[in-house]
Amino acid sequence: MPVITCIEDLKRMHRRRAPRMFFDYCESGSYTEQTFRDNCSDFQKIRLRQKVAVDMLGRSTRSEMIGEPVAMPVALAPVGMTGMQCADGEIKAARAAEAFGVPYTLSTMSICSVEDVAAATTKPFWFQLYVMKDEEFVDGMLERVKKAGCSALVLTLDLQILGQRHKDLRNGLSAPPKMTLPVMLDLATKWGWGLEMLKTHRRSFGNIVGHAKGVGDTSSLASWTAEQFDPQLDWGKIARLRDKWGGKLILKGILDEEDARRAADFGADAIIVSNHGGRQLDGALSSIRMLPPIVRAVGDQVEIHMDGGIRSGQDVLKALAMGAKGTFIGRSYIYGLGAMGEAGVRRALEVIWKELDISMALCGEKDVKALGPHNLLVPDDFEGRWA
Repeated sequence: MPVITCIEDLKRMHRRRAPRMFFDYCESGSYTEQTFRDNCSDFQKIRLRQKVAVDMLGRSTRSEMIGEPVAMPVALAPVGMTGMQCADGEIKAARAAEAFGVPYTLSTMSICSVEDVAAATTKPFWFQLYVMKDEEFVDGMLERVKKAGCSALVLTLDLQILGQRHKDLRNGLSAPPKMTLPVMLDLATKWGWGLEMLKTHRRSFGNIVGHAKGVGDTSSLASWTAEQFDPQLDWGKIARLRDKWGGKLILKGILDEEDARRAADFGADAIIVSNHGGRQLDGALSSIRMLPPIVRAVGDQVEIHMDGGIRSGQDVLKALAMGAKGTFIGRSYIYGLGAMGEAGVRRALEVIWKELDISMALCGEKDVKALGPHNLLVPDDFEGRWA
């Protein structure tokens, strides 16, 4: 077993083990990937304020997200095709999250279905919904989510139209992968991944195949998904889904103060400051840059979470100190999953928790809830605007 001390260690293992198209799906953005890169690099511009001669015993990273207790203010973000990074990936990630004490969010575009994950776990998880043109499918999906006992609906607002992702197009991304010559040559070097995949029947989109009208197998899936994201999504349709759901609602994809105020007035339980991991509007500002102005815009009217670029516990600390109540990690746990399965997700969470705990102590804080701007040194021209 290699020594794993940081998320980058898991990323290197993931790259070696997973087929290229699925690693690239995780490690890429749209167009030039500027926003994808900025999500990480902008965290590095924020410095931590060291404090000494402070009693550091009795520290706690425990908190709440939308009223649910969490071991640390970190949730596993919804990631499409997680079950292609590792066989039965969504089940393994959900189990790791449950054991650690943080929320897991299942994607609409998952390989394991919502029923699969519910059967494999003992506590409620969250479900992320894409709004499709097929209202019958969306309404049916909501009923399945309720039946599975999910405790929150995460509604994605920033994927009405699919951003162009060059690597995915060049790789011919699909689930399961199409057996072209380049794919077969790549898979020949990923025999560990392939052997695990042979042991599971879950190799396509479990929430869709057999449930959406006209999608009975994988041959009809690609054309259905290409046509189904709803470009007419507006606040009226969001209200319909809110009323249909009737439970806790998190709105994902907020990157503008005006949209944040609208979401707060709308009655959402939380918003996620997010640019879809840099995979939608390339050239948008990073999530961490837009977090402070959004916090100022809505204050305590709505609980604020953020995702995008978090690769360490220090990144979590910085987001919390800048006003987020919770954070989401996507790639950080996918690296672990692709590297080592369920044990890799646990290791990713352990790495982030330890970094958060130690860094919090060195900043002179014993309670994660006490973090604030006083713990940071931030460039004057940083917050959501160019100087």
